[in-house]
Amino acid sequence: MLRELVPHLPVLSVSWGDWKLTGNYTTVDLIAASTNALNGALLARRPDHYKAFTATGILLMAILGGIGGGVSRDVILNKVPSAFTNPAYITLCILFGVVGYYLAYGKGQLFREGLFQFATAFSLPWYAIMGAYAAISAGLPILAALALGVVGATAGRYLIDITSGVPPKQFVQGEWFVGTAVLTAAVWVGCDQAGLEAWAAVGIAFLAGFVFRLLALYRGWEEPLAKEPKGAVIHSDGRPLLGRKLAGKSQRELRDLGLLPDDANST
Repeated sequence: MLRELVPHLPVLSVSWGDWKLTGNYTTVDLIAASTNALNGALLARRPDHYKAFTATGILLMAILGGIGGGVSRDVILNKVPSAFTNPAYITLCILFGVVGYYLAYGKGQLFREGLFQFATAFSLPWYAIMGAYAAISAGLPILAALALGVVGATAGRYLIDITSGVPPKQFVQGEWFVGTAVLTAAVWVGCDQAGLEAWAAVGIAFLAGFVFRLLALYRGWEEPLAKEPKGAVIHSDGRPLLGRKLAGKSQRELRDLGLLPDDANST
């Protein structure tokens, strides 16, 4: 019908896209998207983020978390985002989002904070590596590689935090969230410039970022706060606590931290 009305309308080509799982760090990028989608679904179910989202909303949050960093990175580099040319990205994000939806809570409806923080520590380095790789591949200098490492690793979290109406993780005190991305990107750049084989460089950079993030979580290493005005009072902001910082907390304290739903039974 439309072609009859506009006879000179060009013929459009429609396809399912080019499915790719390997090549040019595609595997690393897909791991980043998948693990960040899992993390996004868990985060959207976390009591301090959950705002009566629908099941569809949770999956959309998973997609935001999964491809947000990669799309931001590619747009900065003036490229069509890989997530929109390779259907594997969104497909895996949806699958991992479903997994995250069902894994968020355990018995007694206690949010699986340990699983969430492990997923965060695991997912963060992958996009940091991809950001640095994309920058170096585009001929950008080292500082740009570090910056794109941060953008790729944290943009998805930023979108979820903003959508959930909470302060973005990048700007509040935490266990070196941005610092982990910078460290990972810097280690990858160093390994790459040293001539290491691709997967060796990826493995070393990932381990550096992953181990550092886990240590920061369990040992309570945090970025220093900005100097407060005289007489200011710093209130509890419900940041995640693990290891020594979580040991011995009561049900009420867990609820105050946003780890226990308000309707859970007190013991």
